[in-house]
Amino acid sequence: MGPEGKTFLNIIILGFGFMFMFTAFQTCGNIEQTVIKNFNSTEFHGSGYTSIYTFPEICLDLLSLCALSSVLIVICLFVMLLLFTLIYFSGYIAMFIHPFTWTFYTASVFVGIAAAILWTAQGNLLTINSTDATIGRNSGIFWALLQFSLFFGNIYIYFAWQGHVHITDKDRQTVFISLTVISLVGSFLFFLIQRPEPEATPSEASESLPAESTESGSLAALDAFKKALQLSVTKEMLLLSISIAYTGLELTFFSGVYGTCIGAMTRFGEDAKSLIGLSGIFIGIGEILGGGVFGMLNKANRLGRNPIVLLGMITHYVAFYLIFLNIASDAPIAPEEGTPGKAYLTPSIEVALLCSFLLGLGDSCFNTQLLSIVGFMFREDSAPAFAVFKFVQSITAALAFFYSNYLFLHWQLLIMVIVGFLGTLSFFVAEWMVVKSRRDTDYDSI
Repeated sequence: MGPEGKTFLNIIILGFGFMFMFTAFQTCGNIEQTVIKNFNSTEFHGSGYTSIYTFPEICLDLLSLCALSSVLIVICLFVMLLLFTLIYFSGYIAMFIHPFTWTFYTASVFVGIAAAILWTAQGNLLTINSTDATIGRNSGIFWALLQFSLFFGNIYIYFAWQGHVHITDKDRQTVFISLTVISLVGSFLFFLIQRPEPEATPSEASESLPAESTESGSLAALDAFKKALQLSVTKEMLLLSISIAYTGLELTFFSGVYGTCIGAMTRFGEDAKSLIGLSGIFIGIGEILGGGVFGMLNKANRLGRNPIVLLGMITHYVAFYLIFLNIASDAPIAPEEGTPGKAYLTPSIEVALLCSFLLGLGDSCFNTQLLSIVGFMFREDSAPAFAVFKFVQSITAALAFFYSNYLFLHWQLLIMVIVGFLGTLSFFVAEWMVVKSRRDTDYDSI
């Protein structure tokens, strides 16, 4: 197999690995607040809105870059770090089999560290296995494979919880044992990824002795940490950070808040709980469709990334307006007994599921183009750049999970409308800078 075939195979394996891992993890995030509200224990006091993104975890997000940068240099250590990272994800899911408050929040902190490492590694692996010509295609393919996780996981939830008004301990344990096994399958796939051929010559690669590798790795880690801080204040990253911040807000909304809202709507009947899974399926369909289409059409798209991001904003605005009309404002914070408030229109399951699809489609528009532009603009510093990406996204996702405990639905939607508009404009400017840079390069080469 040639180098190009090898790197493309790495992208496919990377996508399938994330698909299995996040079939378990995203399904867990989608249902955990509902599970917690149905958990009968006076010893447990936790909130699904604040578990995944806690304050200590945010602080450790950027600090984990040091360890990541070092192990990216030595492949055996990189594999070992991924192993521990994936164990943390599986451990977080397994914790729900019988949760305690202290294990709940402790696991949340550790899975935050693991997420910082895993997503930064994903961005780096995506970049080093792509060229300028294939980064857009590979981003789309990876995103489509990843989002199959929403499809498969939530199909299981839909059938497992169909007709269940209350989620029993047995229901919870059966689901989370299954999700734990699925996450372990995803963990295994990551070890099939082959490291691309290094660009350095053999003589350059053999200059350092094994004893010097640790010292070189430590220096590289410190340099990468400094580079991440420098990148975070560049004009390009500051512009993209607004768009990245928006993806953090809407990630929280569609992965945790919206499913909880649907499950709380007693006017959806006895199947309201199983509709959480069906909603996740439609979000996944939108994500898969967007990732696949934008990946396949990347080379044919002569208008750049801006039209796709604009489509994402319009799609989300339509979804937000329909959700505002279809879901009661107090649904995100309603007690388990049901939603006492009323929506502006008669609640419709069909409209709720349409909004789920639109949320997924719009999210794929933003994320595929952000992955593409960050990988293109910061090719030489992909690990620090994607660490900043993850850091900004984590902060805003954590902020959204925090205010989701207190704000009514219409205020949450308003925040996303404002930040989404600003993020779209800032992305336009960043893309214009890329186009201008290309033109200047082409002109200089004449």
